[in-house]
Amino acid sequence: MSADQVRRQLEQKRKQRTDAEKKAGEYRIKESTKRADADKARQAAAKSKSPTTVKSKTSEANRRDNEAASAGKEANRWQTKASGYAKEERTLQTRLAQAERSEDAAAERKRRRDQQQADRRAAADRAALDTRLTSNEATMNDVVRAVRAPKPEKLRVLLLGSSTDGELRVGREQKRIRAAVESALHRDLIDLDLRPAATTADLLDGITKFRPHIVHFSGHSNEDLIVFERDIDAPHEDGQIVMAATFARAIAATDDPPVLVLLNACNSAAQIGNLVDGGVPFAIGMSDTIADGDAIVFAAQFYASIANGQSVQSAHLAGQAALELAGLDGAELPTLAAGAGLDPTQAVLVHVVP
Repeated sequence: MSADQVRRQLEQKRKQRTDAEKKAGEYRIKESTKRADADKARQAAAKSKSPTTVKSKTSEANRRDNEAASAGKEANRWQTKASGYAKEERTLQTRLAQAERSEDAAAERKRRRDQQQADRRAAADRAALDTRLTSNEATMNDVVRAVRAPKPEKLRVLLLGSSTDGELRVGREQKRIRAAVESALHRDLIDLDLRPAATTADLLDGITKFRPHIVHFSGHSNEDLIVFERDIDAPHEDGQIVMAATFARAIAATDDPPVLVLLNACNSAAQIGNLVDGGVPFAIGMSDTIADGDAIVFAAQFYASIANGQSVQSAHLAGQAALELAGLDGAELPTLAAGAGLDPTQAVLVHVVP
C-alpha cells in the first residue's frame, strides 16, 4: 500500500476518532444535565407536603436518573469507539512512517539508477565526441594538405562590409584591399567579391554561390555578436544582429567551407574559437577595440602578403607589424586561431601553378 493510501486512511480514522470524541462529550453533557434535573426533582419532593407532588417529583427524579444512566452508557460507548479509533490511528501512523521510508528508499534507488544511466550516457557521449574530434583532426590534416596543394584555381575572397550608422569606412577598406591585391605578385590568382553593404542574405549567398576560401567581415561586433545591415534602402541605425554561434553555423552551411574567416571588427577575437571548433581551419579576430584606420591598415597589409604568396601566419604577422609601425599597442593586436593539429605557417593560400 502506498504512503498516499495510508495517509488517506489515517485522515479518515482521525476524523472518526474526532467525531466519536465529540459524541462522547455530548452524551456526557446530557448525562450531567439529566442528573442535575433528577436532583432538583428529589429536592422538590423533599420540600413538598403534598403526597401527590411528592409522588410526581419522585417519579420525575427516577425518570431523569434513567435518562442520565442511558446517556452515560452512550458516552461510554462512544468513548470506547474513540479509543479504538485512536489505537487504529497510531497503527496507521506507524504504517505511514514505514511506507514513507520505503518510498524514500525506492526513490533513492531510482535516483541512483538514473544517475548511473546518465553517467553511462555521458561516458558514451564523451567517447563519441572523442571519436568525432579524432575524425575532425584527420579532416583538418586533410584540409592542411589541401591548402598546401590546392586544385589549380584562384583564391576567392568574400569581402563583407556593414556600417548602418555610417561610422565605419568599409568602402575605403575594401578599396585598400583591392589596391593591395592588384599591386601584388600574384594578383591574377585572386578573385574578390566585394559587398560593402552586406546583409545576412549576402552572407549566405556569398558562401554558397561564390564558395570563398576566405570570408572577411568588417563592421561592428563584440564578444557575442556581429552586426549586418538590413535589406532596406532608407538610412537606418539599427542593424541586423547575428549571434556568434549563428554566424559560425552559417559559415559551415556549405559543402565547400572557407579555409579562413577574418573578423575585422572590435572585440571579435572571442568568437574565433567557435569558428575553428565548427570546422574552419583558421580564424582571425580583434582582441580589443580597434580604430577604423587601424583596421584598414591591418587588412591591406594582410591581403598584400597573402597575394604575394605568404602563409596565413606570415600574413598575420605582417599585418600586426604594420599596426605596430603605425603606433598601435601590442596588447591590442589581432589574434590568430588555428584548428587542432593545423599549422598556419604551412597554410599558403595562393599557389602559382607551373
